[in-house]
Parts: sequence; structure tokens; C-alpha cells
Amino acid sequence: MLEGNTKMPLSEQEQRLLEEMERSLYNNDSDFVATVGTRGARPNYTLVVVGVLGALVGIAVIVAGVIFRQPLIGVAGFVVMLAGVLFAIAPPKRKGSSTASMPSAPRSSTSRPAHPAKGGLMDRLNDRWDRRQDGDERS
Repeated sequence: MLEGNTKMPLSEQEQRLLEEMERSLYNNDSDFVATVGTRGARPNYTLVVVGVLGALVGIAVIVAGVIFRQPLIGVAGFVVMLAGVLFAIAPPKRKGSSTASMPSAPRSSTSRPAHPAKGGLMDRLNDRWDRRQDGDERS
């Protein structure tokens, strides 16, 4: 019986394919990687606390608007609450250049150019998949 968290190691070919996909992603989609890759960034807890306090103040203003039966006060409270929540969950801003923190992938002489003349990453992956299905195991 297999457990849910049983891990299988990658074969050498799968590891090479994964490394090539990572290099291609870093080379071709550096803007996307810089936007999504917030691994090294730590949250600013001061901003999180200020955002949570702002959200709590907004909830209190909403309650006050309900108690005093003033819809404009309730709407203002909602806006304050929303701003506090957005402030608290906003990603931390990086200091310096976003590309400076990206790992540099070593270029090998056998790797393809960053911007091939024909096809992109998905086309190459589809071609590899087709070759694998046809029984051609070389990469």
C-alpha cells in the first residue's frame, strides 16, 4: 500500500530536463520570474501589523455606521478596512534591482539560445514529449 507522501527520486534524464526548463525560464521569462519569485523576500512585519490594525479600525467604523444608521460611515469603514487588508497582504518591496537577486544559470555549449528562431519553451517541451512517446530517449 502506498502512502500519500511517498516520494520518488527523479532520474538523471528528468533532472537534466528540469534544470534545462529552469534555465530556459530564467533566460526567457526573467520578468515573470522576478514578479513571481519572492522566495528570498521576507515580509515586513511592521507593515503587516499596521495593515491589520487598519482593517480592525475599518471594521469598528463599519459597526459605528450600523449603530448610527449612517451608510456613508459604513462605506468609509469598508474602504478603510479594505485598504488595511491590502496593505497587510501586499508583497514586500525589494531593495535594489529585481534581476540582481535572480540566480544565474550556467550556460553550456550544448544549450540552445535564449530566444530560438523557431518555437518557444512550450514547443520544445512538446517536441521532447513527442520524441519520448516515440521511444527516442535522447534529449
